[in-house]
Order: sequence, then C-alpha cells, then structure tokens
Amino acid sequence: MPDELADDLSAIGALAEPARRALYRYVVSEPHAVSREQAATALGMPLHSAKFHLDRLVEEGLLEVQFRRLSGRSGPGAGRPSKLYRRSDREVSVSLPERHYDLAGDVLATAIDRALGDGTPIDQAVRETAAAQGRRLAAASTAQGATDEGTGLERTAQVLAEHGYEPRTVDGDVCLANCPFDRLAAEHTDLVCAMNLALIDGVIEGLAVPGVGAELAPAPGFCCVRLSSRPRD
Repeated sequence: MPDELADDLSAIGALAEPARRALYRYVVSEPHAVSREQAATALGMPLHSAKFHLDRLVEEGLLEVQFRRLSGRSGPGAGRPSKLYRRSDREVSVSLPERHYDLAGDVLATAIDRALGDGTPIDQAVRETAAAQGRRLAAASTAQGATDEGTGLERTAQVLAEHGYEPRTVDGDVCLANCPFDRLAAEHTDLVCAMNLALIDGVIEGLAVPGVGAELAPAPGFCCVRLSSRPRD
C-alpha cells in the first residue's frame, strides 16, 4: 500500500473516535483558531481529554497549531501564548478500490489549457499531456529506487501498482485489475481510455524498458489497458 494512501487511511481512521470527530467538527466550524479550553467547554469534555484528542488530530495533519496571546497584550506580564487549533490545509481523500480522479482532472485541465492556447487538437493534447505525466510517474519511482530490479514488464507493473492499477499476470501478460479512473471511463470511454493508454505508454517510455508494450484490450473486470513483452505495432 502506498505511503500516501496509508497516511490518508490513518487520518480518516482518527475521526472514527466520536469525541475526536466532535472536536474536529467544532474546530472547523469556528471562524478563528480555538484553544483546548474553549473546545473542552463547548463540548462538555474534560480538558485532558480535549488536549489528547486535539493533539492526535494535529499528529494526523488534520489540524494545525498556532500560538497567540488571547489577551492581545504583549511584553512583560502579558502571560504565555495560548496553544490554538485550526483546520489544516491538508486534503484527505480515500477511495477503495483506489481512484485517482485528481490525476485525470489535472491531465485534462492541462490539455484543455494547451488546446485553448495554441490550437492543438484536444485529443492530441490529452494524449501528449498524459504521456508526459506517465514519464513523471516513472521518474519519481525510479528516483526512489523502486524499479531497479526485475524485467521490463515487472518494473512497469511495479510503477502502476504504486498508483492503484492492481497489476495481475495473466498468460504472461500483465492485466490491470483496477482502473483509477473507473467512473470517468464508464461515462467517457474513448477519451479516458485513450488518456490512460497514453499515460501508461509514458510510464514505459520513462522507464526506458525495451520490449514492453501497452494496448487497449478491454475485458470484464479489468482496466482497458493490457501490457505485454510484445510491443504493439
């Protein structure tokens, strides 16, 4: 499981505790950062419990801390700054099976910007933008030392596994048991599947693995793309 997904699951799991969830909702509902005393009083909760749960939410990245003197005074005798809590800017999104609609949105928005700017046909812009994104995914994985070993097909599958594709070996080829763009692909099949194929081609190109090819081969229960050690013509 990718670390990012594990972190998001941990953050959402932290909100399963009712008191912690209530504190999070309270902090988010307030227009300004709140102290643990304010939160405890508002929810009728012991101060030590509020402190524990608020700090756990900070650890999970759901809240952030700032220090400020609530009296507004400064200088000697003004007292120590209070520890205040507010919602963080971290975005947490979990879907199981794994989906990456944000990735699709970024590719499509970038392609549209290009098409509007220089007149590139939109289908070409989508394919080229997706391929560039695939090369970046490969580069990031290679930089982490995650694709140093194995055959070209295995290395490609490893990168795709990091992004939720769930690769499976079938008759010597690699089929993808999950489509990270499933709902979009169901509603806009030609566009999204072409984008997906271009992205995976970009991964293969970025890894510089000779003899690996990807092709559109839709099958029930699988993503539209199939990989093999026999490059398509």
